[in-house]
Amino acid sequence: MIKNILAAILLIPLFYNAQAPESYYQGTEGLSGYVLKSKLHDIIATKNYNYHYDDLKTLYGQTDIDKYYDYNADNTTYLLDIYSNNPNGSTAYHYTLNNIVSGADAEGLGWNREHMMPQSSFNSAYPMYSDLFFVVPTDARINQLRSNYPYGKAGSTVYYTFTNGSKQASNGTPNATYKGRVYEPVDEFKGDVARSLLYYAVRYEGKLGSFNFTTNVADPSKDQNPLDGTEEKAYEDWYIAMLMSWNAQDPVSQREIDRNNAVYNLQKNRNPFIDHPEWVGLIWDQTLSTTAPSAPYQLKLERNSAYFINLSWQPSPDNSVIGYRIYLDGVLLGAAKNGFFTADHLTPNTTYNFTVKAYNNAYLESAQSNTVSITTLENDIFAKDLQITKYIEGSDNNKALEITNKTGHSVDLTRYKLSIQQKITNYFFAEPSELEGKIEDNKSFVVINPNSVLSCLNPADAAFVSNAPALNFTGSQYVELSYKSTTIDAIGSKGVDNTNANQSLYRKAETINPTSVFNGNEWTSYASDYCLGLGSLAVNDMANRPNFGIYPNPVIDKIHIKGNTETMRSAKIYDLSGKLIKAVQDPFDTENSIDVRTLPQGNYILNLDGKSIKFIKK
Repeated sequence: MIKNILAAILLIPLFYNAQAPESYYQGTEGLSGYVLKSKLHDIIATKNYNYHYDDLKTLYGQTDIDKYYDYNADNTTYLLDIYSNNPNGSTAYHYTLNNIVSGADAEGLGWNREHMMPQSSFNSAYPMYSDLFFVVPTDARINQLRSNYPYGKAGSTVYYTFTNGSKQASNGTPNATYKGRVYEPVDEFKGDVARSLLYYAVRYEGKLGSFNFTTNVADPSKDQNPLDGTEEKAYEDWYIAMLMSWNAQDPVSQREIDRNNAVYNLQKNRNPFIDHPEWVGLIWDQTLSTTAPSAPYQLKLERNSAYFINLSWQPSPDNSVIGYRIYLDGVLLGAAKNGFFTADHLTPNTTYNFTVKAYNNAYLESAQSNTVSITTLENDIFAKDLQITKYIEGSDNNKALEITNKTGHSVDLTRYKLSIQQKITNYFFAEPSELEGKIEDNKSFVVINPNSVLSCLNPADAAFVSNAPALNFTGSQYVELSYKSTTIDAIGSKGVDNTNANQSLYRKAETINPTSVFNGNEWTSYASDYCLGLGSLAVNDMANRPNFGIYPNPVIDKIHIKGNTETMRSAKIYDLSGKLIKAVQDPFDTENSIDVRTLPQGNYILNLDGKSIKFIKK
């Protein structure tokens, strides 16, 4: 990294944080490096409103009206286009919201929506697809010619010079490994571009490694995507150095401050580098370790089950360590920030071998830990995966999905997505909506349309608020929850017009597992706009059923059941890992009790015909 950049950055006035709501950045005090970056990610990714790509056509009227360069009292409707605006002279043309076009063969014919990080890098998926912080209005012709080329300093060969002085040219950026074409904006907007792209690196940390970060592995000189595949550093060295330089040379403007506030009002998150431009240096201008870290040790099994296992280890003592890579049978499985990891989507009664390696801020990797060999259980009481438990297809924009975790462990949502099949002439899948964050065991979350007016839940209280295609179903479309490329759960059937309009579907309590093929018998149908309990897990255990219970608890010899047991046909006892300890068919033929004298002392789960309650054996 370029060490003299930090000094320049620290000269930037530090009054910009005044526009951030009080306590918005709480918890960042004293942090630096990638720890600060990860903390900022947690802050700006916690609550977001995600809009449809078509919504941007009108939302730009709140975020991108030019009041700074070509402003006059009689006309406040021009869009500010950083690709064509001339801040030092006369701008050749202006656009209003109505001048949107799909393409153009010359400048000045209309504008369209520009992804500053090309949409091909994230496969046109939401929320990236319509994120206002890096999807901006620009002249259609310049947008086309910028193509998927990265930003950079124009080199000796200039292919196009645009009316405001911006260029498409060979890459003249110092130390660049990429030798192809770049687009260079004018100096006035270089900081705007840098802070937008660095926002992208923070906002989508955790997903960056799954994006298309390499377009030409065989020849890096032709690799026009500057992402490097890491979650922390995010970009290649030459690109980071350039963005840091642009951030320093072009300080935050009033236009950026106002736009940050306007987008915050819409999306409910902020660009931290507009509020605190000095954080760019604190994160990326750091001293890199020159030696590999020591290996983590004492890797061990914490919990075994049929479809998941929990691992823990003693972290490496090296201060430069920023994460751990977990390997399954020698193949990279995932990463963790600390000494704990859940490996899920495993196969029952199968042996797996796990190892862990530490890596530091220079991405030097340690030797591997000890190997732990684990055979998953043959069965357990937990769900195989997440499950759609409520589907609200109500009037107007009243659209919502509730997703529930009954897997027995916390689930990382990073690789899950919602998709919808639409039809014009033929059936096709619209752009998917990727999920993120974590969902704890025995919890539910709601994904809801921002224009919903359901009586049971305000959109602001939902985990995900989205106007993407997946939350615009009408009941005739097929909707699915998937993990990576595998369908996990589905509403409706593919390739047909479905009949789920104007109703609320609630998953029956006895349906524990998701299914990739929709089965209407697993659902109870209610009237349109019915939403009772939306967002609250429909608890299905005996402790929450009237007139049912067990006694005594703790128990020494026999568990007695209070309530009607005449129709119960199965009693199963599991330990807390989900391992079956005891099973009894027709357990209550003679008395309302179960003998547990042979069980060791500990905590257990009693399951009666699919309904569960915890007890303690003394």
